[in-house]
Amino acid sequence: MEALRLILRYAHLIGFALLLGGAIAQFVSGKLRINPAMLWGAIIQVLTGLALSAPLRGGGDAEPDPIKLGVKLVIAIMIFVMVFVPRKRDQVNRGHFIGIIALTLINAAVATFWH
Repeated sequence: MEALRLILRYAHLIGFALLLGGAIAQFVSGKLRINPAMLWGAIIQVLTGLALSAPLRGGGDAEPDPIKLGVKLVIAIMIFVMVFVPRKRDQVNRGHFIGIIALTLINAAVATFWH
C-alpha cells in the first residue's frame, strides 16, 4: 500500500509541474491561452488528489485533517474549471490566467504548510 501511495504522490507532483510549468511558459511567452500541459496537469491533480485522500479515511494518527482535504479539493476543482472552460479560446483574460497560477501556488502552500 505504501508503494501505491508513493506512486500516486509522484503522479500528483507531475500534475503540479505540468499545470504550473505550462501556465508559466504561456505567461512568459505573452500569449495567454490554456495549453494541453495545463489541462492534463489539472486533470492529474484532481484525480491523484482524490486517490491519495481516499485510502486514508480509516482513521489513526497519520490521517490528514478532513478540512484540509476539503479546502484542497475545492481549490483543485476551481483550478480545473478555470482551465477546462476556456481551453479552446485563442486568448484568456490576464486576470483569469493569473488566478490559475495563484490558485495553483495556494494549493501547494496548503499542502505544504497546513499540518
